[in-house]
Amino acid sequence: MKYKRVLIKISGEALGNEDGRGISDQKLRIVADQVVKISNEGVECCIVIGAGNFWRGKYGYDYMRRTTSDYMGMMATTINALALQDIIESKGVPVRVQAAIEMKQVAEPYIERKAIRHLEKGRVVIFACGTGNPYFTTDTAAALRAVETNSEVILLAKNVDGVYNKDPRNNSDAVRYNDITYMKVINDRLKVMDATAITLCMENNIPILVFGLLEKDSIYRVVNGENLGTVIDK
Repeated sequence: MKYKRVLIKISGEALGNEDGRGISDQKLRIVADQVVKISNEGVECCIVIGAGNFWRGKYGYDYMRRTTSDYMGMMATTINALALQDIIESKGVPVRVQAAIEMKQVAEPYIERKAIRHLEKGRVVIFACGTGNPYFTTDTAAALRAVETNSEVILLAKNVDGVYNKDPRNNSDAVRYNDITYMKVINDRLKVMDATAITLCMENNIPILVFGLLEKDSIYRVVNGENLGTVIDK
């Protein structure tokens, strides 16, 4: 394995059914099987999951406060986190869900030292509820947790297989980058992660590997050092 400790960022839409909503059992199993595989080979793994398959803030912007909508999204991430926790544990790997918002009946509160201790003991840690603050995305949460846990890399698993100069789903002439700098992502306003997340990674020298979640064994292959998707670094 190329890495000892990784943070995997999975968008909610990447776990959704064909229409992007709900949880696809097939996609959940694809993620779980690979997390179990890398964990069993000694990789310390933490995960941040989005909630776009249940709720996106923009859904309620025309009739509710932004803060209310963002908190709803944070709670929705917990649904994904609990689903992933149980399917991974059913395969024999222990998991802990830590939430940035207190919900002690279903998850531990986020405590940096405790999260690192779980990782050292071979447990997968899933971080729910983003940063616990409105106006911050789960992308920023992923960057923040990667810094706090001393993760070597962020593995950004998406519906597309890398970073393009334009949306490949709507532009047949879109060009994929093999590698790209943090500043080019920010300056060209490429929709990979939000600017806050990219800047935090840049300031802490954490590379980001962007790849397609549904490409066969993609998580395992990138952790093993295979050149998939796009590398964002300095």
